[in-house]
Amino acid sequence: MKNQAFNPYLPSWEYIPDGEPYVFGDRVYVYGSHDLFNGYVFCMGDYMGWSAPVNDLSAWRCEGVTYPRCGDPANADGRMCLYAPDVAQGPDGRYYMYYVYDKVGFVSVAVCDTPAGHYKFYGYVHDRQGRRLGDRPGDEPQFDPGVICENGKCFMYTGFCGHGDRSRHGSMVTVLESDMVTIAEEPKFVVPGAMYAEGTGFEGHAFFEASSIRKRGDTYYFVYSSQVMHELCYATAADPRGPFTYGGVIVSNCDIGIDTYKPAEKPTAFAGNNHGSIIEINGQWYVFYHRQTNASWFSRQGCAEPIFFDEAGRISQAEMTSCGLNNGPLKGEGEYPAYICCNLFDDREGFMSGDPTRARVTQDGRDDDKDPAYIARMMSGTTAGFKYFDCSGVTGISVIYRGYCHGKFVIRNKWDGEPLCEIPANSSNVWEKRTAKCAFPDGIQALYITWEGGHDGPHLKSFIFEKD
Repeated sequence: MKNQAFNPYLPSWEYIPDGEPYVFGDRVYVYGSHDLFNGYVFCMGDYMGWSAPVNDLSAWRCEGVTYPRCGDPANADGRMCLYAPDVAQGPDGRYYMYYVYDKVGFVSVAVCDTPAGHYKFYGYVHDRQGRRLGDRPGDEPQFDPGVICENGKCFMYTGFCGHGDRSRHGSMVTVLESDMVTIAEEPKFVVPGAMYAEGTGFEGHAFFEASSIRKRGDTYYFVYSSQVMHELCYATAADPRGPFTYGGVIVSNCDIGIDTYKPAEKPTAFAGNNHGSIIEINGQWYVFYHRQTNASWFSRQGCAEPIFFDEAGRISQAEMTSCGLNNGPLKGEGEYPAYICCNLFDDREGFMSGDPTRARVTQDGRDDDKDPAYIARMMSGTTAGFKYFDCSGVTGISVIYRGYCHGKFVIRNKWDGEPLCEIPANSSNVWEKRTAKCAFPDGIQALYITWEGGHDGPHLKSFIFEKD
């Protein structure tokens, strides 16, 4: 790669959650919804296209607006929001985009000759009588379509199961004809929601939303957001129609379940809902997911981590890192932006995003301003974690900060480790650099920065590995 790859993998001012990654030709394309910085609901923007060469996952290119939210006759006035889409290449070689608006229960389809061109409205998923799926008597509302095409047919997975709602049963698969919109086989439930999970093997990790489907070898992997919301789980089957068997957790956007660097049940990020999928790129599999920013559920950013399968096809849970698509640790030298933190937490109870009194990744300006993000309001006891770096000969650590504060930044290489050095800091209205000598260990290391002090808490822009 020409440059290093970070999490989030897109620019810090871009908010593309619900990522569905695909390799078409020699590029990786990510299809997702589009949040806004300081948005007040989910998915307020048009669909934006992003892609990268398969051999350089640091070089993401914006493809522009791939589909406007008013492109569908059902939303010509633009009053509804475009929820998470998915894309499949049809038997005719064209690319079909499936999506649902936030106020309706039917699935719309748009089509394009290229993976990231300008999609045009194509039609609605319907039966042979022309009735839209989701509008017919007895239909459950459609939501978050995930699609895969094989042998001239398209398998579409949809569904949403709110907590305590017995009217929603789980994720369902509907088989479509080669025209990509006509129902060939009526919906069949394949993964249960929480109200119907007892005795199925999905207990505690039942389906909530975010249906996605991939194939590895002869096995179909159904990826979904579970009832606990912050995790992406998977289930496997030998046939796209099921039956599916629960497999495990692929990733949690607060790292619950990871016990390598902390207790398994300790959250190390402010969590929220999750949505994404898995993809093989140049022989390595990855999970794409999203994180919450701005002390909100409505400004989410895409992240990715490598994943690994055992001989039986089971996926080990991925640890959140700052270097997900980098194919290894970052260099332990130079300056790094603070927004690449993979851990951000404090010593208070509760870990779901949305509390404006706690630290968050944010930015200045307005949505679409190209201002770099930073960590805001590191109140006393807040820790930001960055993983991993290949360090050698580091003799000092610097921080770039601003804000009303009086105290110190404490530097560690473990979240609960002994301090390696302390960097005093006082109030500053401009970005200011402070440095401390630090015998930072050689080898592959994490970096943890904890603020201890008073006032409103500093904003952390970046940190620097110093060498003599």
